[in-house]
Amino acid sequence: MNDETEQPEVLDDLDSVETTLEAEEDGLEHARIEVRSALAGRRLDKYLAGRLGKNTSRTSLQGYIREGNVTVNTRIVKPSYTIRSGDVIDMMLPVVKVREIPAEPIPLSIVYEDDDVMAINKQANLIVHPARGNWTGTLVNALAYYFKTNWRDISDLPTTGPAFRPGIVHRLDRDTTGVMLIAKSELALWRLGRQFELRRVHKTYTAIVHGLMPLDEDVIDMPIGKHPKFREKYAVHRNTGLPYPATTKPAVTRYKVLERLAHAGASQASFTLVELYPETGRTHQLRVHLSALEHPIVGDRMYGGGPVYRSQLEGHSDRAEGPLITRQALHAHTIQFNHPRTQALMTLSAPWPEDFTATLEELRRLTSGR
Repeated sequence: MNDETEQPEVLDDLDSVETTLEAEEDGLEHARIEVRSALAGRRLDKYLAGRLGKNTSRTSLQGYIREGNVTVNTRIVKPSYTIRSGDVIDMMLPVVKVREIPAEPIPLSIVYEDDDVMAINKQANLIVHPARGNWTGTLVNALAYYFKTNWRDISDLPTTGPAFRPGIVHRLDRDTTGVMLIAKSELALWRLGRQFELRRVHKTYTAIVHGLMPLDEDVIDMPIGKHPKFREKYAVHRNTGLPYPATTKPAVTRYKVLERLAHAGASQASFTLVELYPETGRTHQLRVHLSALEHPIVGDRMYGGGPVYRSQLEGHSDRAEGPLITRQALHAHTIQFNHPRTQALMTLSAPWPEDFTATLEELRRLTSGR
């Protein structure tokens, strides 16, 4: 029998967790499958064809795998690769258009709302819009419920691009918290999008980073492009023409140190609370820039940051007990823009989340010696 006519794999005997991390600027989305247990002899291409269903053909998947858009444990493999327990499969695949948005009662923290614009304080562990591995449980699903209850159907909201992302003007990473704008009218979507394009929207972030940043203020002017080895990551590239010069884009971030927290507890670890003002809006820009300075954001495992546990601060490096913050400690604190209808200057802010505040308080307590 021809491979292309075979039935999809039965997945009940393969224990795995699938997550979509985020959509990229180039029309691809990054999904990850963590295989907890697998039966012997399961081919990568056949498994993914069954997993992804009709949205992606097995022939297309074989091409994506050969091109390096699908990796296993960060390595390029063949379509015939045999899946093993503990494998981590990363995929960069074209965005699938969502046709329906199920309404889900996910809590929303509303910062501001009128007939054109809505601003929320996004919580951690919330993807902005549905995609592979996360068709539900997203911000857009929460908006669908909110509008159905208080306003109208989410399908009435404006959208742009090939995917149905109603009201979405910009994004925050899954674990980045803070203020985010939603367009409720066509006028708002167009005018806010134009402001972002012309860099007239000004955002202020706060982050807790590893180590003591030596300068009180500075400008990070480092171009960013796709990582030369890992498709799901970005990296700082100098203007040398290598590698991947076509994908390198200018990226500029200003920053100001707010507080240095030196020699916390028995671990003697040091941290810095920093305020960030991105002048460009590249994917992962702040995370990549701080990592390039060798001060990665706390909890940002992708770019070299580690979580913070009380046990480790107390000198027990072999234990991970009493978590303070385990996701990236990055918060979109303030956003400034012109209202799309009235043109009035708007400044909206979102308070730090509880884990961010609790981590700062504990670090201050340990550095003060109390």
